[in-house]
Amino acid sequence: MNYLCHRPGLKARAATIALAMTSAATVLTLGVAAVVGMPASAASQRDVAAALKLRLPNTPVDQLTCDGIGPLCEVVSGGTLFYVDKTARFLLVGRPYDMETRRDVTAARLREINPDLIAAGGVRAAGEPGQNEAAEPNAAPEKVDLSSLPAEGAVRWGNPAGPKLVVFSDFQCGYCRRLAGELTKAGVAVEERPISIFGAPSRALAEKVLCARDPAKALHQAYAGGEPAARKGCAASGLDANEAFARRHGFAGTPVLVRASDGAVLHGYRDAAAIRRFVEAAPTEGGR
Repeated sequence: MNYLCHRPGLKARAATIALAMTSAATVLTLGVAAVVGMPASAASQRDVAAALKLRLPNTPVDQLTCDGIGPLCEVVSGGTLFYVDKTARFLLVGRPYDMETRRDVTAARLREINPDLIAAGGVRAAGEPGQNEAAEPNAAPEKVDLSSLPAEGAVRWGNPAGPKLVVFSDFQCGYCRRLAGELTKAGVAVEERPISIFGAPSRALAEKVLCARDPAKALHQAYAGGEPAARKGCAASGLDANEAFARRHGFAGTPVLVRASDGAVLHGYRDAAAIRRFVEAAPTEGGR
């Protein structure tokens, strides 16, 4: 099973990076099976808002509604859209599909939030001509070419003598935080490239890490919930390139591990043993 923090959506400029889905009637979750059977009386909307504030303190909640999508609550934060269960334990990214009305609920709401947006993955908004069912997004490739990434926008840490992994992450992603510890145990050299899964707050935190006097130390501080101090006058660069690369290759969640030697891609959290197996499977020649 892959363990990923999924994007709750993006600003209009990057919205096509994607709300992921597996089929017309399936929602990708971090535990959807536990959510589907939850009773409607689990918590009030006020309780959900309070729980969200504790779990995502840096994510502003502009709208919250717990009516109309079964046991789920819809959360709007700026130009982004995601779902939580009524305890705010599970965060869901995907496309609830109304089987009775044959309506892609998420596509319609995304168009309301971002009027200039064509829903992620090229899916038409509900009611537009030609929409009979939700469409599958393009699958992420098994290998990518890392050569287009600039030197900027990355934090380099870990064992410099170990095999190299490029890791796309979000410093507010719990699975990315857990992965950092496993990467240390695996003894690999890490080139960590942040992308903004959770929107503007994640972007701001990434800028602080990249502008810190010791970015590697700041990275672990950020994962621990701290606020790294950025150097005055520093303008972090390379983040747009990270986002563009992720968008181009369909990285809809974090973490994503890329083997530097051949560009092989592994999605989701893995423990140290699995990471070692991944890097040891690399070809003996080539590299970035």
